Amino acid sequence: MVYINCINNLSCTSMRFSTLLLLFAVFIFTFAGCRTAKLSADGPVLETFSPDAAWCWFSDPRAIYHAGEHQRTYASWVDSTGNVLIGYYDHKSGDTETHVLHENLEVDDHDNPALHMMDDGRLMVLYSRHSRSTPIYQMVSQNAEDISQWEDRRSLYLNDTVRYAGFSNTYTYVNLWEVEDQLFLLWRGADFKPNFSISDDKGQSWSKGQILILPERIYRNRRPYLKAFSDGRRLHLAFTDGHPRNETENSIYYTYYEKGNFYRADGSLVSSLADVPFTPEAADMVHNGATENKAWIWDLTADAQGNPVLTYASFPQDSIHDYHYARWNGQQWEKEWLIRAGSWFPEDQPGLEQREPNYSGGIVVDHETPETIYMSVQKKGIFEIEQWTRQANKSWEKQAITTNSSRNNIRPYTVLGADDSSPLQLLFLTNEHYLHYTDYRSALRMWFTPNP
Repeated sequence: MVYINCINNLSCTSMRFSTLLLLFAVFIFTFAGCRTAKLSADGPVLETFSPDAAWCWFSDPRAIYHAGEHQRTYASWVDSTGNVLIGYYDHKSGDTETHVLHENLEVDDHDNPALHMMDDGRLMVLYSRHSRSTPIYQMVSQNAEDISQWEDRRSLYLNDTVRYAGFSNTYTYVNLWEVEDQLFLLWRGADFKPNFSISDDKGQSWSKGQILILPERIYRNRRPYLKAFSDGRRLHLAFTDGHPRNETENSIYYTYYEKGNFYRADGSLVSSLADVPFTPEAADMVHNGATENKAWIWDLTADAQGNPVLTYASFPQDSIHDYHYARWNGQQWEKEWLIRAGSWFPEDQPGLEQREPNYSGGIVVDHETPETIYMSVQKKGIFEIEQWTRQANKSWEKQAITTNSSRNNIRPYTVLGADDSSPLQLLFLTNEHYLHYTDYRSALRMWFTPNP
């Protein structure tokens, strides 16, 4: 009514314009947290899953696709106030829904959960605080494909404090993978080493934790960093000697588990399950930190033949981050240097030394299509996300996913189980700011390809 009565009045015209701006602002504010993704037939689309979300890259799976009664992508994260959350994107309605699993757990991006879809369609979620003696928490949804109601939270104290008496007793980096009829739970636990536990009853009970990988204890709490992936038949593992901040010759190793034993890529025995732990040197050395610069593992998967594919970063200097791609061709490791990706992404504070100089933007491999990788590369001072696809002649076709950004785009993750029927292939973080893993604010973004 104001618009009609004042159409010929200059001041009212100004009022009309201001009113429209206000209405537009209210619309944006109302729908910013629950946006509906509309896929364009012309090309990929970016949308926001959550305006406040963060994760590290050593707890997995962080996002999974499931087609049952619904077609949904589920993801988990920690927000800037320390809440642990789970959410889904519904592929039919285009809506998102989120649920707080644990209020005020801890402001630390290491605490994001690992997700597992059970046979009956219910979700299992496991997570922990960062390097604390508090337990691993386990939660199971009450109903299939529903995140609104959960069974009582369980506390899992799995570190063996008797066998490893006198060593550190903490929990970090929860990984949950199914191998044939067993669930493997991996975490950084006793002695700051990769620990594992097995469940033969779908997570109702767990074996006592054991150290899996034990490098020489040349200093207290030496800690290999581990990534895992299961193709259902094998559990693939890639890991380091320790943290590249502490290891001048940090190497990358590989082994896989199948039917009670650990093997190198060529099938030769590393260790039986009964004889763990084993040393890093007992496994395949994929990247030699002594001759090829120290490195940090980022991701791995397996191809259709069960052969492993790895992505990782190496550091000629802490301020220089190089990305690599390695795959076992059935006879030997093929390794490829890809790109000089820039430096670290955490913001520097005047007068203070950077605490995490080896935090790369990130490079990951598509878990279903190992010929496709995604990376965060520094361009004109800002980290942008790119897709690289390996061609038959081993060249790479490159596509920019973000361009001319004003804020860093980091830590991509390919949705587990997202085959060609799912247009939502990739999630990543866009930072509002990131000073440290305890001082951050990011948005979780979704990248859609056109409908197949």
